[in-house]
Amino acid sequence: MQNKEINQEKSVNEKNLEVFNRYFPGCLSIENDNQLTLDVGRLKALLGDFSEIKEEGYGLDFVGKKIALNQAFKKNHKILKPLNESTSKHILIKGDNLDALKILKQSYSEKIKMIYIDPPYNTKNENFIYGDDFSQSNEEVLKQLDYSKEKLDYIKNLFGLKSHSGWLSFMYPRLLLARDLLKQDGVIFISIDDNEAAQLKLLCDEIFGERNFVACAVWHKKDNASFLGKDIIDLLEYVLIYKKSASFKGTRDCLIDTEKHRELITKSSKIGERIFKKDCCLIENGDFTGLLEKGLYGSKQFCMEILEDVEIICGIPKNDIKIKGRFCWTQSSLDNETLKGGRIEIKSIKGMKPIFYKNFDNNIPFRPMRNLLSKKIENDVATYNDAANEIKEIFDNLPLFEYSKPSKLIKKFIKNVTDINSNDIILDFFAGSGTTAHAVLESNKSDYQKLSEGGGVI
Repeated sequence: MQNKEINQEKSVNEKNLEVFNRYFPGCLSIENDNQLTLDVGRLKALLGDFSEIKEEGYGLDFVGKKIALNQAFKKNHKILKPLNESTSKHILIKGDNLDALKILKQSYSEKIKMIYIDPPYNTKNENFIYGDDFSQSNEEVLKQLDYSKEKLDYIKNLFGLKSHSGWLSFMYPRLLLARDLLKQDGVIFISIDDNEAAQLKLLCDEIFGERNFVACAVWHKKDNASFLGKDIIDLLEYVLIYKKSASFKGTRDCLIDTEKHRELITKSSKIGERIFKKDCCLIENGDFTGLLEKGLYGSKQFCMEILEDVEIICGIPKNDIKIKGRFCWTQSSLDNETLKGGRIEIKSIKGMKPIFYKNFDNNIPFRPMRNLLSKKIENDVATYNDAANEIKEIFDNLPLFEYSKPSKLIKKFIKNVTDINSNDIILDFFAGSGTTAHAVLESNKSDYQKLSEGGGVI
């Protein structure tokens, strides 16, 4: 990613004005005190007779909206300072995510395929603090926003009370910038609960457009819940899904056809040697690292022999695997299918029963994703309890993060909206425990996708 001098970058406002003047010349002019004036009559003439100036209508309004909008359009004067040079395609940014989003716009405008965020829920128990620097009292900002110093102080005090207005003012500029980062066929997933779900839906309708609403998925977050101190037992959260435009192809869940994989060995086939190409093979879902020693594996019915030692790193062989067994596929058939994008998976080294998976191309029928996300229905969904166990396993039984989302859930979203070998970029600007990064790396291992994660406060 290029680290340009931000001082030389044009603000969002300046870029929007350039676009406006390109398509609607003469509608904007600079009047007294260098203030822009819109010629409404000329604009209506250019748009045609159907145009009408909207005086009233349905929409979302909240205290501080004008200043939150200013936060998104305000010029940024910060740059990224790399800690070390790396060839990794993954990017981890530590800092204020509002600043990070503005910096990312320089290199990643309309390049992000998928955004997942798990923002603060604005609950009574949550240590959410509205931390944006909107408190400048200089004459220029106050004049631009038409705010008095007293009104600004009122807004600051209000934002410290866990109000809807404070939370919306925090989210508004970030989602505006996020929309600019999405590709035309991009999509955003936002986790939320009852505290701000209604407000977030209205906010996203305004930013992304109501016609670009995809779904409000319901996530079954707990297997069991406490019965103490509640009128209703809370088992659910939500994931709001919005697309950037009509170019989004939709979600693709599991395959409809049952021929998505085929066995490579049968009891009746003749014994022969085969070579599994290293780039087309995955061992134990990417969880195995070590030496696959030569020798006999499997059962009496399906005995396999590894002919040479092979080093495995995160499930990927460093060399081709030479193997002997009762294969029902010839070497040429196997090579032809893997060239088309198919892959070979060995789910268990001990069991050693390789399976061939067909290429997941666009000709294979998928079904859309369900809007009910429950592990009781699908095995690629998990709960908060699963996430807690996952964190403890990674960090040697230390409960470092509360309420982290399970990586399985994020992997499901990635699988449903990205294509294999598409070099899609994934962004999470509320990275927290790094679950999205974890899910991306796991997706890379299992699907051979080349995904990256940008971030904000990580």
